[in-house]
Amino acid sequence: MRLLLMSDTHLPKRAKVLPEPLLAELPRADVVFHAGDWVDTPTLDLLESRSARLVAVYGNNDGPELRARLPEVARAELGGLRFGVVHETGAAQGREARCAARFPDLDVLVFGHSHIPWDTTAATGLRLLNPGSPTDRRRQPYCTYMTATVDAGALTDIALHRLPRH
Repeated sequence: MRLLLMSDTHLPKRAKVLPEPLLAELPRADVVFHAGDWVDTPTLDLLESRSARLVAVYGNNDGPELRARLPEVARAELGGLRFGVVHETGAAQGREARCAARFPDLDVLVFGHSHIPWDTTAATGLRLLNPGSPTDRRRQPYCTYMTATVDAGALTDIALHRLPRH
């Protein structure tokens, strides 16, 4: 099962459209994750229409229309793994322990907010993934997104993809 992970698209404020390499991944993904800060509803409509399955949440920059359509926390069991999605996880320091305490029933937590790619594992075994942002790199050298595979109850082939600079 192929996964596509993104967050913090901030359209149309940070970019006018999603980058073409990211859009090209949509038909290849069995499940698409978006960890919030869409900003506009057309991006949600686009991902809903082009994704085989979308697991998504709202972020702190999302208004009432998006909050009416999306939860603060989303969960999905995929290939024997328990996934969660949330926008904010607080400061980087202590993140693993904080998230492990908040989400003891998960195997993988996808989060956003910082625009900083993140891949760590808490002492409990909870895997924390932040795909960065495909449209707003902030202080990062590149805009990014992630792909991964779920196979036989394991998360494999996790890749951070850098997008071309414009």
